[in-house]
Amino acid sequence: MIGDIFGRPGRRIMRERLAQLIDEHQIDFVVANAENAAGGFGLTESIADELFGYGVDVLTGGNHSWDKSQGHSLLDENERVLRPHNYPASNPGSGVTVVSCDGVKIAVLNLQGRVFMPLTHCPFEAADRLLTSVQDEADVILVDFHGEATSEKLAMAWHLDGRATALVGTHTHVPTADTRLFPKGMAYVTDLGMTGPHHSIIGVKVEQSLSRFLHGRSSTRFEPASGDVRLQGVVIDVDESEGIARRIWRVEAVLDS
Repeated sequence: MIGDIFGRPGRRIMRERLAQLIDEHQIDFVVANAENAAGGFGLTESIADELFGYGVDVLTGGNHSWDKSQGHSLLDENERVLRPHNYPASNPGSGVTVVSCDGVKIAVLNLQGRVFMPLTHCPFEAADRLLTSVQDEADVILVDFHGEATSEKLAMAWHLDGRATALVGTHTHVPTADTRLFPKGMAYVTDLGMTGPHHSIIGVKVEQSLSRFLHGRSSTRFEPASGDVRLQGVVIDVDESEGIARRIWRVEAVLDS
């Protein structure tokens, strides 16, 4: 499971390093958050196709899923492109899909937190409904919880332990050092980190983001930075017969230049 892909630099490292990680860790299934993949804001059909071509199986989203209008139809038409399910149902797309991988049924759920985030429906109630809808069909259940607050992510983890195989956090673009297995076998990490330029302020050119903090306003449109490009995420070893995780560990790849 791969942290927020940010702009062209994030896509470049996916192209150059993902296949190597798949081979090295004997990975069967890849989930990546792509809400920032198009210039740092949103996703388009061509970029989704690009990422699928690199070996990604399911793309998840977040509060930037709506930033590119040309990506709205993609949410309706491609069941492997998700957006947070607890947005109003009037929005395009869904936050759940079930994909078969070597005979194993893998459900991927996408939810968004409400603390310091845009207003949405309750993610805990949405999680309960989604789990009920997939529990009889899926062997493995993976959850991308897109949120700002560590406490909310941990609360969701305790809420889902024993019902999901893994819960990973996205959105902050900062990897956390708390990979763990919960008591009932669910793998967890508060945030996967960012797949993109780390010589930046969470992906954006330093001078542009810093200007907003210094002056309280933004005089230019935010653009992706370019330096120190890294791919960040976790690998989860799963017992598909039990639907639980055996192990979770962090991975990071760096571009040579």
